[in-house]
Amino acid sequence: MIWGLGVGYVISGMYFGWNLGLPEGGPYGMLVATIAVTIFYIAFVLGYAELSCAMPRAGGAFVYATRAFGPHLGFVGGVAQLVEYVLAPPAIAFAIGSYVNQALPGLPVLGVAVAAYLIFTLVNIRGVKLSASFELVLTIVAVIELCVFGAIVLPHFSWAKFSADPLPHGWGGAFAALPFAIWFYLAIEGIANVAEEARAPQRDLPRGFLSAMATLVVLTAIALFGAVGADGWKSVVYSAPGVTSDSPLPLAISHVVSRDSPYFLALTGIGLVGLVASFHGILIAASRAILEFGRARYAPAILGEIHPTHGTPVAALVANMIVGLIVLVTGRTDEIILIAVFGALTLYILSTVALIKLRLAEPELARPYRTPFYPATPIVALALAGTCLAAMIWNHPKLAAIYAALLLATWLLFVRLVSAEQRALRLT
Repeated sequence: MIWGLGVGYVISGMYFGWNLGLPEGGPYGMLVATIAVTIFYIAFVLGYAELSCAMPRAGGAFVYATRAFGPHLGFVGGVAQLVEYVLAPPAIAFAIGSYVNQALPGLPVLGVAVAAYLIFTLVNIRGVKLSASFELVLTIVAVIELCVFGAIVLPHFSWAKFSADPLPHGWGGAFAALPFAIWFYLAIEGIANVAEEARAPQRDLPRGFLSAMATLVVLTAIALFGAVGADGWKSVVYSAPGVTSDSPLPLAISHVVSRDSPYFLALTGIGLVGLVASFHGILIAASRAILEFGRARYAPAILGEIHPTHGTPVAALVANMIVGLIVLVTGRTDEIILIAVFGALTLYILSTVALIKLRLAEPELARPYRTPFYPATPIVALALAGTCLAAMIWNHPKLAAIYAALLLATWLLFVRLVSAEQRALRLT
């Protein structure tokens, strides 16, 4: 189930979004960016698994940063985590609505997105075992579908087509493509947020992290090489001249089989499962991150309570849904998900530095799992995370400013409203 959660959090990134990096970097630049991001996530996951085993708490990065640096940077890490987990689902919900609307034009995109929030919040409220079991089924179906996609398109892979217009903006385009390559792995760290509900977290979390990461590396290769190698990168970016598409895999397979083929219909139909898997999975991680903020009294205390009957953070789930619905109404989901990426990169950097700090400051801390090749592993992760953050700031300065203002505003509220005594209590 932990494997299913880890892959499920991420798998929608295989189905849409990453292809928009191709106009920036071309296939060669996107390939370089994807390799760099893959190395980064492998290094990061190896270190993050150590933190999750040493401190198996639902707060994830919030807990680790607080333990390493104190309440102020811990709060920043917690806000960054909330930005990622709370703001990413609205974009996925909107994609679910768009996907359903294509098949059933009578159903409004926003209405379907709202229904998705209501349905999957209810599933999460009913119990974590039900949620994780449902996520496992969705993930398995989505993984099988990507394997079927690979089996159909990879025999038709052409290096000549893959290499057509390989660097439209030169090698510098690889730098601009980095934010889109992140979509292949974004949110895998959410595994740590179910640490309290794992039966044996010190044993199962590392296994879940590493098996999920291995699966995602294989699926990333299938998606990138299979889609672009079928008929070139432009055919999986533009559905019409000048119109970008959120459906690169159906576009790719349409160049191999007829649109009337059962394979094409199956891919486009089951592709919705990948979106639902990520949406449902990130709702689980988001509610646990909100739960820890409520426990620390950095948010209303009710958000830190577990429902006595269901054993789930009902108030946190409902609060997450309300914020998501408000974001949906704005209609700016493309920009919202980019802000979520800023939150993720902040989380990655703070967590990696926390790993190093805690190794130095608390060598006696029980670590059932230890990062291999330390300290090289976190150093590589930190360098690549910094590079990705620089690429995000360079390409999206306005959104970077909005994100920085959000962090500053919430920190000022924290300083003003949370007493020094309460912060000290959180450290214990």
